[in-house]
Amino acid sequence: MDKYVILRDASRGFRPEGTFPGPRTFGAAPNRIEMPPDPRIETAEMTSAEARGAVRDPEVLEIARAMPTRLIAPFDATAAASGTPTWGVTQVGAAASPFDGAGVRVAILDTGIDAAHPAFQGVTLIQQDFTGSGNQDGNGHGTHCAGTVFGRDVNGTRIGVAPGVTEALIGKVLGDNGSGSSEMLFDALKWASSQNAKVISMSLGFDFPGFADRLVAQNNLPVKLATSIALEAYRMNLRVFDRLMGLMRAMADFNGGTVVVAASGNESERQIDPDFEVSASVPAAAEGVISVGALAEGANGLTVAPFSNTNPVLSAPGVGIVSARAGGGLRTLNGTSMACPHVAGVAALWWQALGAANLPLTNRAVEARLLASAARGGFAPGVDASDRGQGLVQAPLAAIS
Repeated sequence: MDKYVILRDASRGFRPEGTFPGPRTFGAAPNRIEMPPDPRIETAEMTSAEARGAVRDPEVLEIARAMPTRLIAPFDATAAASGTPTWGVTQVGAAASPFDGAGVRVAILDTGIDAAHPAFQGVTLIQQDFTGSGNQDGNGHGTHCAGTVFGRDVNGTRIGVAPGVTEALIGKVLGDNGSGSSEMLFDALKWASSQNAKVISMSLGFDFPGFADRLVAQNNLPVKLATSIALEAYRMNLRVFDRLMGLMRAMADFNGGTVVVAASGNESERQIDPDFEVSASVPAAAEGVISVGALAEGANGLTVAPFSNTNPVLSAPGVGIVSARAGGGLRTLNGTSMACPHVAGVAALWWQALGAANLPLTNRAVEARLLASAARGGFAPGVDASDRGQGLVQAPLAAIS
C-alpha cells in the first residue's frame, strides 16, 4: 500500500445542503459563464491497482503517488555590506519605485517564518502548518525568502522588495529539515488560492532522485525499477500540479487569479563545464508558473549564477542576497531560492500599480507587465538568453496612466 494524492472536483455529484449541485454558473444570460471545478485534495493508502480504478470515478480529476519535496538548498555566502538597500532591491528597481505592495496579499510556501523577527513587524501573518511540525521556522529558509518579498528595514538595511505588504499567508510545506511531500504542497496551493493570495512564492522542488533512493533503501528495489516508479510518480504529480494550476488560473474571471512564482533550481554546475546546464525543474517548469533564474554582479555586467538552472521565464538577483535570519539579524545566501522572492515582490508592486491605475486587475495582466518590462540590457557579454529568460525583472518606476 502506498500513499496517493487525489484531486477531486467537489462541484460534481453530491453537494452540502444549500449549495448548487453540478456545474456552477455566474452572471445572467446571455453572458452567463460557468465557474471552474471546485478542487479538493485528498490522500489515501491504496495499491497501484486501486489507484488505476480510482481514476474511473467521475469526480477524480487526477491522481498521483505522493512523492517527497525539498527546498532548493541555498549556498552560504560571504556577508555583504549593510546600510543601504540590498543590491537585489536596487537592481529590480524597487528602491526607486513609488509602489511598495500595499494592499496586496502574498503567500510564501516554504519552511515557515520567524514571526518575531523585526523584519515582519506590522505584518499580519496568517500561518498554516501542512507538515505537522509546527509553525516555527527551524530551518531559516522561509524566513530569508519572506524577508526578500516584504521584509521591513533591519539595522538600517532595506531587504524587502515590497515592504508595504501588510498581510501575508505563510504556508509551512517543508519541515525543519527542508523536506516535505507533494500532498502538503497541493494542499497549500489550494489554501493560498482560496485565501485570495495575489502572489505565491515557492523556492522548492519535487525530489525525484531522493524518491528513487528511498525506494531502493526502504523497499530493497533494484535501481532500474525504483527509477521507473519514481519517474512515473514525478509525471503523475506534474499532471496534478498542472491541473490544479489550470483551475486556479480559471478563477481569474471571478477573483483576479494568482501569480505563481518558483525558483528554477540549483542543479547546474557551469563552474565545472559551461555546458553543465540542467533545465528548470518542477514546479518551476509546470504550466502557468513563472520560473526564476539567479543572477550575480560581474565586472562587465550581470552574469548568470553557475548553479542556476536554465530556461527560466525571468531572472533576478540570487548571489550575495542579504535578508532576514531566523532568530534575528541578517544572513547572506546564494541560490535561485533567493532570486524567486525578488520576482514575487515585484509582482506585488505590479498588482498595486495596476490597481491604482484602474486597469483590469488579473494575474494575466500582472504577468504580461512582468514579462514586457523585463530588462535585457546590463548583462555581461555572452550571457545566453536561455539562461536569463526574458530578462531581469523590473518594478514599475512610475504611476501608470
